[in-house]
Amino acid sequence: MRRHVGLWTGVICLTLAAGPVLVGLVWVPWDPLALGPQRLAAPSSSHPLGTDWFGRDTFSRLVVGGQASFAVALVAVGGGGIAGIALGGFAGYAGGMWDGITMRLVDGLLAFPALLLALLLGAAWGPGLPGVATALALFNLPFFARVARAGVRSIREREFVLAARAAGAGRSWILVRHIAPNIASPLLVQATVALGAALLAESSLSYLRLGVQPPYPAWGRMLREAQDFFPHSPWPAVFPGLALALAVLGLNLIGDALRDSLDPLFRQAIRLRPS
Repeated sequence: MRRHVGLWTGVICLTLAAGPVLVGLVWVPWDPLALGPQRLAAPSSSHPLGTDWFGRDTFSRLVVGGQASFAVALVAVGGGGIAGIALGGFAGYAGGMWDGITMRLVDGLLAFPALLLALLLGAAWGPGLPGVATALALFNLPFFARVARAGVRSIREREFVLAARAAGAGRSWILVRHIAPNIASPLLVQATVALGAALLAESSLSYLRLGVQPPYPAWGRMLREAQDFFPHSPWPAVFPGLALALAVLGLNLIGDALRDSLDPLFRQAIRLRPS
């Protein structure tokens, strides 16, 4: 891991994007909703990233908007991951009829893209973060379920699992104590990559006005609001787009690095590489 260039590149990109967002939990230089007289101002000492059409500080809105975007991505991946791992683990360990029924229900969710789910939930609940988070969680569920099912099916007949079963261990204990630690690696990689995809999907839905509602900021909504004024001042659109690109790139690079480093063949190649 220490010699993986992609890992450290991803960490740097993610730090640049998420670092100010974390700092914004305790300190924000300006009120992100306060209107000001300097409209579409270029970056300056008073406003490091400039201002938007309403004179609001772009840096403060970028920080607060990033909190909303990351929160939705974490809830979506966490909720979809937990439900998908539970269903996939049950299907892979039970096998037979239960495996077929569970996985067909899971596969049915693949027929509903995240955008369609968000539109349906938006029509039922109204636009906002709960509908977006729920739609993205349902979208992520099948992918985690398939990864978990494949891992459980490859391990459930191993010697240590058979020994635990012969010793009288229950199904839940075997899944949690013996199988779950051995399938954690691919699930960790899937979670990292899914976070980047969820960030991009949340920004897309906010751009379509299905996510955070005005006047509160989100990265996708900031891009939507800035596109009309791009010829006059590109700064309100450049910085949210750059932050989103860095965050998604960083998460994807970290996911690729984890996948490579957790692969036994890759680790063997690293050990055999001359210093």
